[in-house]
Amino acid sequence: MSVTRVWLTERSHQELHAELRTLLQQRRAVAVVDGREHDGPDGPGAEERDREQRIRRLQELLHDPVVGDRPPDDGVAEPGMAVTVRYDDGETETFLLSHDENRIRPDGTMICSPDSPLGRALHGAHQGDVVRYQLPDGGSAECTLLRAVPFEH
Repeated sequence: MSVTRVWLTERSHQELHAELRTLLQQRRAVAVVDGREHDGPDGPGAEERDREQRIRRLQELLHDPVVGDRPPDDGVAEPGMAVTVRYDDGETETFLLSHDENRIRPDGTMICSPDSPLGRALHGAHQGDVVRYQLPDGGSAECTLLRAVPFEH
């Protein structure tokens, strides 16, 4: 089984590193002050649990990512590609297939995670392929991959 590496834009990579540094500093500050987390709105230690969960997620994303490298211009959908799809209703949408945590880039480009149902269905698809993916309500939908090109930063 091949492991898909996380693809991040340079900006997102920098932002995630900064967030991780801040969270690690907060962790150290709490440990130095009194050795325990203060009670939060969800009970004792809720803030600490949330912080530790976020630290683990950031460490996963930042472990050996592909940062800003352009994937090959071969028409195959993969992280780092600007992907255009046509849904069953005829509507088209273009988005960046990326692990970036923001849903919209500062330039207005929508982002779709390769880990989402649509992202998983599109991964490896070629232009013209029809893919099926699960909807949140348990149903399924199809879309056609119209175009997949390397994302221009």
